[in-house]
Amino acid sequence: MTDSNEADAQAPAPTDRENLILLEIPHGTVTIQLRPDLAPRHVERIKILTRRGFYDGTPFHRVIEGFMAQGGDPTGTGTGGSDLPNVAAEFSPPNRARFLRGTCGMARAQSPDSANSQFFIMFAPGSFLDGQYTIWGQVISGMEAVDRIARGAGQSGQVRTPDRITRMRVAADVPA
Repeated sequence: MTDSNEADAQAPAPTDRENLILLEIPHGTVTIQLRPDLAPRHVERIKILTRRGFYDGTPFHRVIEGFMAQGGDPTGTGTGGSDLPNVAAEFSPPNRARFLRGTCGMARAQSPDSANSQFFIMFAPGSFLDGQYTIWGQVISGMEAVDRIARGAGQSGQVRTPDRITRMRVAADVPA
């Protein structure tokens, strides 16, 4: 089974538009299946911030080739977040969900309970993250757009001229 097939098998089939995110970036639209079965508090946070328009215009400030693209920080420094309190970890056991290509996870500081608004999308599997970071979604279409996000330099992955989220919406809020 290929990584992309594994990722597809991992996420539940889209059942309702309330649990789909439409992430518009310069390279196209990315559809993310939310995983409230794995991380209900993190999914709720993503939806609250999305509905506030919080993510619109924010950069993918840290992008590491072969690893992931991180965004959701309005300051673009990797130190910013929302005005809401941090969210406690909701780590999934690796037998339930793994970090594969297209998996969406919450970024955090040293403390497992420090996730706020920043998230990342995996370019490739990262088993070293399994059970250490919260999985809240899975890209189900538009991964080719994610693959085109501007990369950063070095191990830090800081992007000098980052791509930005054009718009992020909950599919239920968009006329069908």
